[in-house]
Amino acid sequence: MNVHEYQAKALLAKYGVAMLQGRVAFSVEDATNAAAQLPGPPWVVKAQVHAGGRGKGGGIKLAKTKGEVSELAKRMLGMTLVTPQTGAAGRLVRRLYVEQGCAIARELYLGLLVDRGSSRITMMASTEGGVDIEEVAKHSPEKILKVAIDPASGMMPFHARKLAFGLGLKDQQVGNAVKFMLALYQAALGLDASLVEINPLVVTKEGALVALDAKMNFDDNAMFRHPEVVELRDPDEEDPTEREAAKHDLNYVKLDGTIGCLVNGAGLAMATMDIIKLHGGMPANFLDVGGGATAERVTQAFKLILSDKNVKGILVNIFGGIMRCDVIAQGVVAAAREVKLHVPLVVRLEGTNVDLGKKILAESGLPIISANDLGDAAAKAVKASKEQR
Repeated sequence: MNVHEYQAKALLAKYGVAMLQGRVAFSVEDATNAAAQLPGPPWVVKAQVHAGGRGKGGGIKLAKTKGEVSELAKRMLGMTLVTPQTGAAGRLVRRLYVEQGCAIARELYLGLLVDRGSSRITMMASTEGGVDIEEVAKHSPEKILKVAIDPASGMMPFHARKLAFGLGLKDQQVGNAVKFMLALYQAALGLDASLVEINPLVVTKEGALVALDAKMNFDDNAMFRHPEVVELRDPDEEDPTEREAAKHDLNYVKLDGTIGCLVNGAGLAMATMDIIKLHGGMPANFLDVGGGATAERVTQAFKLILSDKNVKGILVNIFGGIMRCDVIAQGVVAAAREVKLHVPLVVRLEGTNVDLGKKILAESGLPIISANDLGDAAAKAVKASKEQR
């Protein structure tokens, strides 16, 4: 789950993370009133969408007068903001964040995430703030500092000092950085965040450290503990198909290809997408029906896949461990009949009751293409989808 910048800042501020003052605005009048209530000039007007690179698309602008704030609000509200992360379709801007300006001496990067390699929360810092951290990691990895935090002790002041010294901070700036980083860690821990990114973290000319931007992602499995965070969800920023999938406990992510995938298990789903690409195709989605899927859930999965008009074929890849192949086969047959399947369907089954599952598919009377293994399934799915075009 993601939240907007202003929402992330409000959550972090409760834990003592240093922020500038700002107000959310849903109209030009809101933006004008916000500027009147905030210290300034200058002010910064920011489009609020769930995507990075807003400044590159014209979604972050500096205003030196209240009149400029109003003009920028008129221009931004309702605009389609295209950034490197939105794709060509862009995102419709429905809300803004008006924030007080500050005198910036340095821009730094600070991030905190769950590092699955070390099984620890890791805090990262870099002197290259305000730019794409992925590019820094690719071309100048030595500029990224990391500390892995032992969960038994939690983050300690020496962790923060190590990063602060590595960033070249001095005197009182080090003390400010320690306070900032410890607060950020407590916020991530307390809110079950999977990612917190402050880019840029700025050092003002007065020596203060403040978060100029904030991005937070949360562990969906922990949101039952945080109803206050769930309330911040913005449905307008979510793919409608992914929202529908969540209602049926399906893990679905829309992609840009033409071959729909229905798989049980996240790892197997990833492998299925890889082998489709290996055979010259492109997956249209990631879809994990889970280990205990019912025939009804499989039917719903088919509906989700076919709601994408780009889909020219479907590959079902099931390993029956917890799930029985005959149950999946029944679901596939029922779904194909209910949705009036109009694209090629390739099915690969393996595991518990596989022979019974294959018999159900063979006797269904439906034009289902059976596959012997994953490679065979991918090759047949790619071939059939190309013929469908």
